[in-house]
Amino acid sequence: MLRVFNTLSRTKEEFQPVVPGKVGMYLCGPTVYKPSHIGHMVGPVIFDAIKRYLTYSGYDVTWVVNITDVDDKLIAESNARGIPMSAVADEMTQDYKNNLAAMGVDTISVFPKATDYIQQIIEFTSDLIAKGYAYESEGDVYYDVAKFPEYGKLSNRTLEQMSGEGGGTADRKHSPFDFALWKSAKPGEPSWDSPWGKGRPGWHIECSVMSCSLLGETFDVHGGGLDLQFPHHENEIAQSEARNGKPMAKYWMHNGLMQASNEVGKVGGRKTREAEGGAKEGDLASQEAGKISKSKGASAFRDLLKKFQPENIRFFLLSSHYRRPIDYSEERLREVGKGLEGFYRYFKRFESVTGESYYALSAATTRAAGDAYEKSPALDAYPEFAKHVRELRARFLEAMDDDFNTAGGLGVFFDYLRAVNKFVEETGLETKPESQAQEALKVATTIFRELALTLGLFRAPVEEDSNANDALVEPLMTLLIDLRRAAKKNKDFATADEIRNRLKEIGVTLEDRPGGVCVWSRE
Repeated sequence: MLRVFNTLSRTKEEFQPVVPGKVGMYLCGPTVYKPSHIGHMVGPVIFDAIKRYLTYSGYDVTWVVNITDVDDKLIAESNARGIPMSAVADEMTQDYKNNLAAMGVDTISVFPKATDYIQQIIEFTSDLIAKGYAYESEGDVYYDVAKFPEYGKLSNRTLEQMSGEGGGTADRKHSPFDFALWKSAKPGEPSWDSPWGKGRPGWHIECSVMSCSLLGETFDVHGGGLDLQFPHHENEIAQSEARNGKPMAKYWMHNGLMQASNEVGKVGGRKTREAEGGAKEGDLASQEAGKISKSKGASAFRDLLKKFQPENIRFFLLSSHYRRPIDYSEERLREVGKGLEGFYRYFKRFESVTGESYYALSAATTRAAGDAYEKSPALDAYPEFAKHVRELRARFLEAMDDDFNTAGGLGVFFDYLRAVNKFVEETGLETKPESQAQEALKVATTIFRELALTLGLFRAPVEEDSNANDALVEPLMTLLIDLRRAAKKNKDFATADEIRNRLKEIGVTLEDRPGGVCVWSRE
């Protein structure tokens, strides 16, 4: 049974979509005025994994990620660069999409742009005025928070605990807590005609309109960063539920924010350490304090991709439970990269002993098909191994069924890696290939691929470092391994150890295997 933590109820609830078998999911996307940074990848990677798992579990999922292409920040950037706001938005939207593609986030169904929904926004706003929830004031339109008794139910705040927008518009509003649905145009700003004069939409109304237009008045999952819980999502609820008279979304899911961190956590499937005094799950104030953002000098994500493989970054982002803050540093990324090397070595090992590429294995794409495949009689020839493989698959599914616990799922991956490597060694497959053992290993590895694909991992071979493709590297490593083997044969263990240690210093690991086999890899 799949359970999801609902921010609205603050409990884990059984997942039951509005329409059986179908899921509508909305994730708040970026305001496209600057290049994306790693913080912008957190939500998309998490919800891409969630969509993949829901699809694997048999649901037909429509996932919407909006693009905010009209905003004060965009106007300021447009003026600073001397180009139209639309040109800034188009450039940065493409940057965002390029980064998503690099990260393997390719399951988004629709990317609606706010400027394509101006007429619907005007109609939505007019409906709120007609129902008595909004009012016009000097060309602006504001939502009257006092008219919505449930305001604050998502963030669990009362009006006394909130601060209003204030600013230069405070004298136009009934209350400092009222927020803008439509903003009158200032000279030189992009604007659209409306019943209240030329202007542009407020931020909050855009998401209410786009989600309703594409997913319906009540849809299943609304996601976003914890920092959007208030005021953005709170305001979305007030607008949508006042206008439509029904719940906006059934499940509200909020991911933790990315924190700058100097502490390296333990990788390898175990729980990472929290930085001392660090942010806690669900604690917005502490997470906001360390949040990575443009205003705090976050570098462009495309620059990070020059240093790290996308799969390395994706694995890192999924290695924490989505509701927890993510402690970020490049050192942590490097540690995750070292952990990934064990999987890549195994994929080469698998191909060596079976003659088949891991990436060519045809894995089950649905849970039902996986349930059938794990009963393969090829596994039963090795009862203990079969039992272990099936237990590992069950543990992974249990973790994901428990509020999409990707961290727990990745912990299972490391246990799975140890299990298949142990099987290769115990059966001696590297020195005496045997078809029955090869077939059992193939089944077990195909099951692993099935699980990995639900998280969008190990989909295709990673690009090799260009230095590793130098024609001299492979023969030189073969020579060093041969020299080390000869030294060991002559009982010159000091020289053998010296070769291993010197290679270790320059980032090359030697791994001795049964039958005198030695393989090398970069750290």
